[in-house]
Amino acid sequence: MIYRQQGKTFTENYPFLYVQKGQNMRGFGFSKFEPNQIPKGGFDELLKLFLELLNYTSGDAGEALAWLNELDKQYNLTNDDYGMGDFIDELKQKGYLNEDNQNGEFSITAKTEQSIRQSALEEIFGKLKKSGKGNHRSPQSGQGDEKNAERREFEFGDSLDQIDMTQSIHNAQVNHGIGDFMMTERDLEVEEMDYKTLTSTVLMIDISHSMILYGEDRITPAKKVAMALAELIRTKYPKDTLDIVVFGNDAWPISLQDLPYLQVGPYHTNTYAGLELATDLLRRRKTHNKQIFMITDGKPTCLKEGTRYYKNSIGLDRKVVNKTLNMAAQCKRLKIPITTFMIAKDPYLQQFVRKFTETNGGKAFYSSLTGLGEYIFEDYIKNRRKTVR
Repeated sequence: MIYRQQGKTFTENYPFLYVQKGQNMRGFGFSKFEPNQIPKGGFDELLKLFLELLNYTSGDAGEALAWLNELDKQYNLTNDDYGMGDFIDELKQKGYLNEDNQNGEFSITAKTEQSIRQSALEEIFGKLKKSGKGNHRSPQSGQGDEKNAERREFEFGDSLDQIDMTQSIHNAQVNHGIGDFMMTERDLEVEEMDYKTLTSTVLMIDISHSMILYGEDRITPAKKVAMALAELIRTKYPKDTLDIVVFGNDAWPISLQDLPYLQVGPYHTNTYAGLELATDLLRRRKTHNKQIFMITDGKPTCLKEGTRYYKNSIGLDRKVVNKTLNMAAQCKRLKIPITTFMIAKDPYLQQFVRKFTETNGGKAFYSSLTGLGEYIFEDYIKNRRKTVR
């Protein structure tokens, strides 16, 4: 049995929309009318909203179209010249939608899956550009493949293509005058370079039932971040690798194509199994830089012992916690740092995350759902930089 959210799910791009959905019910609700946020109609605007809805329906095209139709009734998204039928026909013509002729069911295509990833990337990376995050440099730098803002005097061994000739000529004129031009080694100024390294990353996503408890949808932002990160790596850092692991009672890898359809289940949280699988995946990678990003909202509550599951959701179970901490220590010995993105605010859970982070020597971010993407992107880009002298 697959659980879906109970309560209200708000969309970030379209704050006028929330979907109310339970296990045995289907309903819709809308907040106060926000005229500036309503799409103006036409294929491109409706496509953006359709892709956003697919994140919340876990890739169910028929359900997303039903929600879109309800929004159209409420807010008149379409008009007499371009209706919902025209939009659906255009989705099929442009390869975003397939229709089963026997039962009339719709399904999304690989093109739609990629569009969802690109939309998530634009949403998160656009915020990074506006906020200036993701552009940090290492405290030191050296020869590499990307220029930074630092300048210094020329030293023996520096490459000639590092010399900033414009600034060097300016220095020579200041130091020696312009009447009888001369340039010495002391006048030369070089541009520092950052060296970017190959990185293998495993992104762990908690899909336990707590990810949809208390009327808060935590799994959809996690999915969107995973899709955006995958698209960033695929387009900007194609030599890097990204593996995605989901963990509940067990842990298993999923492909990039599986992400839009990801849902939580009636699971406890077997963090140990997730870390064990992530470590095994990274052992197979030949890169020197390896890291684990873990998105979770709660404590570890489950272990698998043979064919039996040991579970305890009450408090912090010593047996489960100790084994999870041992796995964190093992990752440290393998030089695999773990960055935990904690999306819950309970003090005792944050205390566990601090202990976990201390054991591994990694990092922890206590992030809101809205800031999750920016945190992960900034940390990923920062971790790719290596100090070289």
